[in-house]
Amino acid sequence: MDWLQIIALALVQGITEFLPISSSAHLILVAKYGSWADQGLTFDVAVHLGTLTAVCLYLRADLARYVTSGLRFVSGGGADQDLQEMLKVGLATLPVVIGGVLLQDDVEGRLRSITVIATTTIVFGLVLAVADRFRGTRETVTWIQALLIGLAQALALIPGTSRSGITITAALFLGLTRQSAARFSFLLSIPTIAGAALLMIVELVAAPEPARWGDLMIGAVLSGLSAYFCISAFIALLERTGLWPYVLYRIALGIALLFAGFVF
Repeated sequence: MDWLQIIALALVQGITEFLPISSSAHLILVAKYGSWADQGLTFDVAVHLGTLTAVCLYLRADLARYVTSGLRFVSGGGADQDLQEMLKVGLATLPVVIGGVLLQDDVEGRLRSITVIATTTIVFGLVLAVADRFRGTRETVTWIQALLIGLAQALALIPGTSRSGITITAALFLGLTRQSAARFSFLLSIPTIAGAALLMIVELVAAPEPARWGDLMIGAVLSGLSAYFCISAFIALLERTGLWPYVLYRIALGIALLFAGFVF
């Protein structure tokens, strides 16, 4: 890997992971049109761990409360609101785990086409625009709402859908505020990214790759820093800008992809 490839892939992973524009679609496109050799599983693990670290740092106060609540429960205390929210995140994660196991071949095969990516980018961008007008005043999710958001997250297995985009969309339709929808989406990303990284590590154990420690360290740091900056900026600007900038970007990207697919 040359420096340009390392920097480009790390920044694409970090910038797009938490914005509602689909990181998987961008990574597929960079690989397809960048004329680079495959970066390998070790690098993928590194950049995923970078983004995982970023979201854990951003949500460190929430995670600390979850740990405290869990320890209190184990010690004989009741199930407080923090523990319930942690369990709701777990419930919402189940559909994407089940879907990933059942649809792995399709997700890694025919669904990675430019046509699929372009279509989902446009369609779910338009759905996001509609959802932004339906936002409500709820600050927390119920058990049923957590499950519904989790079912929506499973759609993100289709490249171009955007995990953060579809979970924020579902949360807005269910009456959450923009801030609360984004927060729950980011909480959901922690077990999802951790699970994806764990699967990659299992594959690496079965088929080890040479460790390029310098490349891996740079990739992890760049993806982590860019992800943390994007999370912070997204939350800070969300009420001011709404979700329309991301909707317009998705539509423009999808149209450009369809045009490129027909021409090339």
